[in-house]
Amino acid sequence: MPSPFRSPHVFSLEEAAGAAPTLAALQERIRQSDWCLQQIRPLMPVALRPHVVAGPLEDTDWCLLVRSTAASTKLRQLLPRFLERLTEQGAPVRTIRLKVQSPV
Repeated sequence: MPSPFRSPHVFSLEEAAGAAPTLAALQERIRQSDWCLQQIRPLMPVALRPHVVAGPLEDTDWCLLVRSTAASTKLRQLLPRFLERLTEQGAPVRTIRLKVQSPV
């Protein structure tokens, strides 16, 4: 059975993303979103931290993905503090949305 064609130039995902402007922009937004989460994580109760992941960052709107409605309710109370911290750190975020992830 013939083996599949392999290009002599193998690129990592990061190299490929960097070479394509659209993918590079997406990769940068993902990095910014992760950075924003790192900035606010210390403000979260320790028990909630595993239930929150960084979501999409589009212009000045950022989304946090939350695993439960209860966690979302508590986090909603903390949104003003989150925005204050992000503003202090120079993040362009002006609004934070919470989206409860449905179980898989």
